Amino acid sequence: MPQMRNALLFVQFTKKILSLSRVCDKIWLNKTEMTPDQPTLFESQTDSPEIEKILLYALGEFQSRGKVLAERELALDRLRGAFKRACEKFGVSEFSDEKIAENLAKLSTKVVKVPNFVAKHPFRVTIPQETAERAKRFYQTSLEND
Repeated sequence: MPQMRNALLFVQFTKKILSLSRVCDKIWLNKTEMTPDQPTLFESQTDSPEIEKILLYALGEFQSRGKVLAERELALDRLRGAFKRACEKFGVSEFSDEKIAENLAKLSTKVVKVPNFVAKHPFRVTIPQETAERAKRFYQTSLEND
């Protein structure tokens, strides 16, 4: 008799677990249907043309402060403030040095990695004249649009 009772309890317990599992699945499906494109806490935003805009804005802002950018080798550390301000303006988290260097290279910038013991931000960048002019124009038009 006790074995029969234990078997009955086990079956009832299994049914409750299965129904709870179905409820959880429905809640999960409803949640993912409501927010399909919203990243979770640990996901980062995907790479997009926005990164290029942020970098151009930062380079233009750097030049607007009267600093020479074109055809001049600069330590990435010299540009970090401009990148930080640009990220704040666009409402995104700051980029890593590697991500900045990788995307600057896509803008036809010469990027040289130096050993870590030489600099805290181990990259040297040389911005071509065309990219510097493009950044300056982008910065000016973004100021006019604000």
